[in-house]
Amino acid sequence: MKDKIEFIESEKKEEPNNEKPNKSRKKLNNSLKFALIILLAFALGVGLMYWYSVENPKVVNKNTITSNTKVTEEAMEDAIDKIYDAVLCIEVLSDDGSVLSSGTGFVYATDDNYGYVLTNAHVVSGGTNVQGIMTDNTTTSLTILGTDSYTDLAVLRMDVKQVKQVASIGDSKNTAVGNTVFTVGSPMGSTYVGTVTKGILSGKDRLVETSTSNGLSSESYIVKVLQTDAAISPGNSGGPLVNLAGDVIGITSLKLVDDEVEGMGFAIPIEDAMNYVEYLEQGKAIERPVVGVQILDLTNRYVLYRYGINVPDNVDSGIYLVEVNSGYPASDGGLKAGDIITKIDGNEITSVSEFKYELYKHNIGDTIEVTYYRDGKENKTTLKLNKTTLKLNKTS
Repeated sequence: MKDKIEFIESEKKEEPNNEKPNKSRKKLNNSLKFALIILLAFALGVGLMYWYSVENPKVVNKNTITSNTKVTEEAMEDAIDKIYDAVLCIEVLSDDGSVLSSGTGFVYATDDNYGYVLTNAHVVSGGTNVQGIMTDNTTTSLTILGTDSYTDLAVLRMDVKQVKQVASIGDSKNTAVGNTVFTVGSPMGSTYVGTVTKGILSGKDRLVETSTSNGLSSESYIVKVLQTDAAISPGNSGGPLVNLAGDVIGITSLKLVDDEVEGMGFAIPIEDAMNYVEYLEQGKAIERPVVGVQILDLTNRYVLYRYGINVPDNVDSGIYLVEVNSGYPASDGGLKAGDIITKIDGNEITSVSEFKYELYKHNIGDTIEVTYYRDGKENKTTLKLNKTTLKLNKTS
């Protein structure tokens, strides 16, 4: 009896277990149906949206922000206003009135009768009949007071009644490398008078070699200049290089022209130029020291060979003294023809241009130390500098 009861109980326990698979299968089927409905609804929704966008493309809107803010550079605008009408195009005319050459200049000072204009010497070297064209295209007659080929500076004057503005003279030392600068000039002549180009001050105290010519011979010089990437074209020479304070910090003078080089323009530091304007205004000769020698580059091997000049093996560079004139500092200091100068005040001399640059850094009356070779031995001497005068192109 006991066994029978246990059997019945065991049979009763198995009944719930037989129902579990049926319930699980039913839940799985319901989940699949639900997922399928969601998937179909999503696909139908995407399809309807795509159809609607194709049939009604103008209905789709984009959120955009429109700014009405005017972008200005007030500092630049103010600086241009401060210099613009002080600038003029300078033209050198032939007897028949045709233009021989052109450049740029600017009014830097006035008195009761005249306005005074700074420009490059090479701009006005072609003649004496010179006119200025203002930014409003009015013209004025210009008179050359004095020029100096070494500094490439010239001062001209005009009727003060025709002066529209006077430039503010600054100092290049107050403008840092990387600061914004601009030029005002007349690239390609009077057609583009008043053209403004902008850049940065790319460098200071650059030493650039240039040359001057009088038609028969040429001389090379080294000049200390400012470097800028502001566009400088033929016709810009003599114009102002200006900082954002509206102050002139340089006079554009040179441009490095090379197929592989762009954006390298040069300007004479304004403080250097202003050291000479008083001489040029009065038509005075600019006095510079002279030592009384005729010199030759050691790099000119052909000339050295032609004249039988022997250079010691331990001397790589310098200048050869072809002749030493008596009564001058070189002779007084004991230098002789055949000596080779290699240094001035400890600064190496490798060319005639460098010799002039180091010499002209000094004033008349200064004493300099010269290092030289004679008979293969290095020697030193001191020279007290005298003066010489450089001829000016002058009209009265």
